[in-house]
Amino acid sequence: MPTDPYVATTMFWSSAALLALVQLCVANPLLLKRWDDFGVKHAWAEIPRGWELHGPAPADYTFDMRIGLKQDKFDELVTSLYEVSDPAHERYGQHLSKEEVAALVAPHPDSVDLVESWLSAHGLDPASSQRSHAGDFVTIRVSVAQAEKMLGTQYNVYRHGKSDDYVIRTMNYSLPNVLHEHVTVVAPTTYFSTMKSMKATSFVQEDGPTIESDADVAHLLKGPHSLATVPTSCNTVITPACLRALYNTTTYVPKAIAKNSLGVAGYLDEFANRADLQTFFSRFRTDAVGGTFTTVKVNGGGDDQTDPGVEANLDIQYTEGISFPTPNVYYSTGGSPPFNPDSNTPTNTNEPYLDWLNFIASQTTIPQTFTTSYGDDEQTVPLDYATTVCNLFAQLGARGSSIMFSSGDDGVGAGDCLTNDGKNTKHFQPNFPASCPFVTTVGGTIRVNPEVAVSFSGGGFSNYFARPSYQSTAVSTFLTKLGSTNAGQFNTTGRAYPDVAAQGQGFQVVIGGRVGSVGGTSASSPTFAGVIALLNDFRLSQGKASLGFLNPLIYSTGVPGFNDITSGSNPGCGTNGFTAGAGWDPVTGLGTPDFGKLQALIG
Repeated sequence: MPTDPYVATTMFWSSAALLALVQLCVANPLLLKRWDDFGVKHAWAEIPRGWELHGPAPADYTFDMRIGLKQDKFDELVTSLYEVSDPAHERYGQHLSKEEVAALVAPHPDSVDLVESWLSAHGLDPASSQRSHAGDFVTIRVSVAQAEKMLGTQYNVYRHGKSDDYVIRTMNYSLPNVLHEHVTVVAPTTYFSTMKSMKATSFVQEDGPTIESDADVAHLLKGPHSLATVPTSCNTVITPACLRALYNTTTYVPKAIAKNSLGVAGYLDEFANRADLQTFFSRFRTDAVGGTFTTVKVNGGGDDQTDPGVEANLDIQYTEGISFPTPNVYYSTGGSPPFNPDSNTPTNTNEPYLDWLNFIASQTTIPQTFTTSYGDDEQTVPLDYATTVCNLFAQLGARGSSIMFSSGDDGVGAGDCLTNDGKNTKHFQPNFPASCPFVTTVGGTIRVNPEVAVSFSGGGFSNYFARPSYQSTAVSTFLTKLGSTNAGQFNTTGRAYPDVAAQGQGFQVVIGGRVGSVGGTSASSPTFAGVIALLNDFRLSQGKASLGFLNPLIYSTGVPGFNDITSGSNPGCGTNGFTAGAGWDPVTGLGTPDFGKLQALIG
């Protein structure tokens, strides 16, 4: 039967149109998007502990939404990071430039197009957004009502009981399914921590012994020395002279001060006081009197010299006390003004770490050494947020910076150690960012001749990050010796920490003109960072590159450069925790540094 030419023509054009539409959609996936087809990105089973619901967030309240885009070539960045940090690799020391890092972490154009289309669909102008240097973060001002539609959620005001801080957060958030492979994190959403509620890893020892000067000790330690010469007074009172003797830096004089610097990350409205530093120098390091530091304000950070902070003074007095005359930079990182539940005043996102990290990543020149003495229980940090922050540390390492974090002051965990996944299971509680595989985490010791682990030294195994290859042998050896002890209490395949250790108790700190005794791994991290700054000085003075990401070095050829700590433990969670022993352990890591030995190993 002959075909009707009209019908045939109609069928031809319908088929042609359909084919053209299919081809157009394949060429432009944006045409297939569905902004109302949501998939959950992160959700809490319960309100994070320490926080309480205050009430719904005002619909017209506006804030800066930060959108993290998937970094297109991040795997290549990690490969480069390990190669330039591995002393056995031909690329060792060939750190990446700011531009080279940016090229690897820039998002794919499709990711940019999709996110911009999503913003436009919600009445937002992508051109009004702010972009990070690499384009992997987009920040745009939104109202609560807009954010709730974009993320399929409800924002509320929550109050933190201890700090009386108010934040706008959500218990869960979703993204259109088409965006899940392109967006890594949106903030602020489910990360409840703020500048006020973060844990500083230091504490004032109210009854701790203090001294007004260590001139006698310093005199004893001049000239050739060994660990055996460290006086017994350093068992209870720690000063720069004690640390310089313990870690064998006394005779080293920095030479590359025009190239080398040490950065201290400060939060919680803590300010390092210049007058207190001079008092500290006059009593505990007389050759440094007149030395100072630079303060860089990040995200509205302050520098109130009438309100010295214990943490800030501890950090800067001991980084300076060991590394002088190496230039020190104190980064005073502010949050936004605290949210007032009775006000619609716009504020920034007030997100710990991201503000500081994005600022540092945008700088052309950055310090070769950093130390940070703050952290949170890992389980209180959403995985998407933790991963994003950890990956930013990888960028700094690739550029040649060594990043130190204190391991925490709760042993294997504080309190009841119950999980927050709705199951309330007792489990050791690792700290973050201490658990990030791209930082060097510092535990604590006490006493001299020999040093032993201090009981509060944070240590354990991440539930978020897998064990990195650089520590595979060391950790496997420890687990074999551990046997069934603490079975089921920790993730045996997780990134293990700390990596190293340093003294953590009895530090003499000048606060408001008076000497006080301070303890915590907040003391350990700046101490270790001071030693690393000297090693970087040595490398740079020899015309070599800075050490950069330390872990591939210290777990391989660097092992002989550490004093192995073989006694002490870090109880917590109602258990004895872990015990220090020969080799690496999750109490003191590989041990405390011997500058002279490390200098020979890296020379």
